[in-house]
Amino acid sequence: MNLDLKHKQALVCGSTQGIGKAVALELASLGASVTLVARNEQALKEVKQELSTAAGQIHSYLCVDFSNPENLKTLMDAYMQRQGIVHILVNNTGGPPAGPAHTAKTEDFLAAFNSHLICNHILAQACIEGMKNARYGRIVNIISTSVKQPLPNLGVSNTIRAAVGNWAKTMANELGKYNITVNNVLPGATATQRLKSIIENKASKTGHATESVQQEMLHEIPMGRFGEASEIANAVAFLASPAASYINGINLPVDGGRTGCL
Repeated sequence: MNLDLKHKQALVCGSTQGIGKAVALELASLGASVTLVARNEQALKEVKQELSTAAGQIHSYLCVDFSNPENLKTLMDAYMQRQGIVHILVNNTGGPPAGPAHTAKTEDFLAAFNSHLICNHILAQACIEGMKNARYGRIVNIISTSVKQPLPNLGVSNTIRAAVGNWAKTMANELGKYNITVNNVLPGATATQRLKSIIENKASKTGHATESVQQEMLHEIPMGRFGEASEIANAVAFLASPAASYINGINLPVDGGRTGCL
């Protein structure tokens, strides 16, 4: 099975912590040159030093805040003029704040729509032409199992994640003929700072102990544990590799079996 990513250029969003960082580390370990994307420059510099250079890679980073799509577009235009090509794009953005849909403000939906779907689209459009010319493209969107089954108390996230999922499927249908695949990885409960925040938020609102909330969540997972960021990264790396050349337009849950639907 060909998992070799030597001579491939990858751009990984949200790559200074959690799942994004794990993805960047895994792609680099397979030989890819990685451009890290996040808003904390010091953290970007630190993660860059952790990336493997065993295949002679040259890594870089872009410091950008996804709350400003126009600024992202300007930075990406300049980056692509320098870089020339990105073979692998991993879209990954931190989820919106928890809360029910019916009490969410319209600006909450708009902010999430911009930072997720619009920014994903800007990044994809910047990379697609180079992928076409190379006859190799992998766009992997890290979303959520809520694409298949909405999650309680994540109203804005459920709504926007579903929009990203449908955008991705549409792009997959349009770009497949150019040997560009577009797939979604749907993490379940993964041991990251995001999960810790969700547990603490639920505990605060219900008055239950955080340990009780955590055990309730674990009870919903057939494997009886939370996932590790590296386990999500393994799925992303596979979809980004030559081995996944005929996998296109799918939603891949990596959730220990929690999602109740097929």
